[in-house]
Amino acid sequence: MSFARQKLGRIGERKARRYLCRRGLRVLEQNWRCAGGELDLLAREGDTLVVVEVRTSRAGFAGGPSYTIGPEKRWRIERLTRRWLLRSTWRPSAVRFDVISVERSAWWRWRIRWLQSAFETREG
Repeated sequence: MSFARQKLGRIGERKARRYLCRRGLRVLEQNWRCAGGELDLLAREGDTLVVVEVRTSRAGFAGGPSYTIGPEKRWRIERLTRRWLLRSTWRPSAVRFDVISVERSAWWRWRIRWLQSAFETREG
């Protein structure tokens, strides 16, 4: 991944974090990493753990960035969430998987879309 794409991704994650905080969620972790990968944002909304995948792109991307999350990525997010829960002392009553897409339309304009319950977990 190029430096420019990494920088764009970091900006998108910061904007997504602020967006969630302004809407009353408490961000617990950002860029949580373990040997199996990384979760972008873990937040708390009441007694629900909200796992957020952040997708950042420039405007004009076909379908928007949230459509780039395929079955393999979903499986990885679920697996990493289980690992996070095993290490956490908090036991949420529910877990929700959201996607926030951050699109840059011009250097000064950003559009943020929050898709709640973007996908369901698979059992097993």
